[in-house]
Amino acid sequence: MNKVPMTVVGEQRLRKELEELKSEARPNVITAIAEAREHGDLKENAEYHAAREQQGFIEGRIQEIEGKLSNAQVIDVTKLPKTGKVIFGVTVELINLETDDEVAYRIVGEDEADIKAGRISVTSPIARALIGKEEGDVVLVRTPGGDVEYEISGVEHL
Repeated sequence: MNKVPMTVVGEQRLRKELEELKSEARPNVITAIAEAREHGDLKENAEYHAAREQQGFIEGRIQEIEGKLSNAQVIDVTKLPKTGKVIFGVTVELINLETDDEVAYRIVGEDEADIKAGRISVTSPIARALIGKEEGDVVLVRTPGGDVEYEISGVEHL
């Protein structure tokens, strides 16, 4: 399987979630299933069915996270040379040439993307247009709302 780029912070978040699922959620749902079994008839026991459903979700999420971590290529952008080029993991400061609005986006892996937090996926149209460009370059980004021109005003390795 192909390696998937991930930031150090993204890997830490996934490892933390995995630890919580294994050390807290899994034992809690096992206890809930045991308690529900004690209530008798399992066919009509809503608590039992809800706990089993929750267990299925937890086990599925554990497998999903373990799969992502096994295929992750963790990139620590702070250890890469600062060339002024836009690469995975950097924070890019942009100026919209039409409106003069300034925005900053950190280019992250698909699972880490959160536009409200200023994190965009490396596979997004904006990130694809920016990768490889340098500070001072003007970039045309094709968006669903139309083409937008940005000037790269800064590239930070955070």
